[in-house]
Amino acid sequence: MILLSTIIFAALFALAAARPDSRYAAPAASRDDSDEVAILRDDRVYPSAAGEYSLDFETADGTKISESGYGSGPDGAVETQGTVSFTHPDGEDFELKYVANAEGGYQPESDALPVAPEFPHEIPQFVLDQIAKAAEEDRNRDDSDERSYQ
Repeated sequence: MILLSTIIFAALFALAAARPDSRYAAPAASRDDSDEVAILRDDRVYPSAAGEYSLDFETADGTKISESGYGSGPDGAVETQGTVSFTHPDGEDFELKYVANAEGGYQPESDALPVAPEFPHEIPQFVLDQIAKAAEEDRNRDDSDERSYQ
């Protein structure tokens, strides 16, 4: 019985020792005013009944956003076009131009966007032959399926 009491006491002691300190408080939020960037321009034209709107925004650090849109089509879709530009911390300039519409969706353009590499080599002839053979088998199977249901 003493052994069981000792084990229970040790377990309770370990549990109490592992309890987090309830006096912990999160550090106070600090605000460094030197990180604030002045807004030089903030011109907005809110959407009209036809869906036309525009936004021109510029900050002292060179960040610029320009966007405009208008209603296009009978379903009320809005076509948008704009640019975003800023300077990375390493000094490199970034610019993104985009169009978003019902036909093509979101279409960004930028030198910074990745480009898929060229296909590294030609596809071997035996692979092309196998693809053609599989397509022919599919066509033959489809033809036989159509005849069996008639």
